[in-house]
Amino acid sequence: MEPNTKLWYFENFNLLDALSMKEKMRLSDRAAMRNANKHEVIYFAEDPSSNIYFLKQGKVKVSTFSEEGKEMILSILGPGEVFGELALAGQTKRDHTAMATEDAIICSISIEELAEMLQKNSAFNLRVIKLIGIRLKKIETRLESMVFKTAPDRIKAFIRDLVDEYGREVGHEKEVKLNLTHQDIANLTATSRQTVTTVLNDLEKDNIILYDRKRILIRDYQALL
Repeated sequence: MEPNTKLWYFENFNLLDALSMKEKMRLSDRAAMRNANKHEVIYFAEDPSSNIYFLKQGKVKVSTFSEEGKEMILSILGPGEVFGELALAGQTKRDHTAMATEDAIICSISIEELAEMLQKNSAFNLRVIKLIGIRLKKIETRLESMVFKTAPDRIKAFIRDLVDEYGREVGHEKEVKLNLTHQDIANLTATSRQTVTTVLNDLEKDNIILYDRKRILIRDYQALL
């Protein structure tokens, strides 16, 4: 199958494993595929929740903003992930903004089309419910962290979460590839850029991590606990 077809993209999303080939082909026929440039907004808060998005290539950040314009990043998504899924839970307007943080390839499908598939395929329905539950649990955990943990502990917990979800073994160490600035990490952990810089520098001095914008190498995972 040609690697630039929508069906090929949908074949590589774990969420859609519960669909038959016929259902995937139907999804492919009904989906719209587009390129999004770096810094391009996919949707704004208050936009109608009319589509679900599948990210094939690139990265997308999902953020919310205070009345003063301060950004809080809820998540940074990579290839194979889905966003805008709360529309399936009854959300009529977006409550956050999604923006490409690097050039991306995105497929979108209407709520009506997916809702019909959910009604007909119970296994797919359960996968979507699980996805929504996991996302909400992550947000709940982060909110608890903001209330009960110090800023340095929030940053270390964020690094642990990255390792647990995206890390790969590199000898006796673990590596997470990413493209995050200190400000991005600050927005993800509700801290300041200066605090992030201080904590990361201290962790490097203690030989716990090695950090640059493209990756974090974790040399001592236990020291992050």
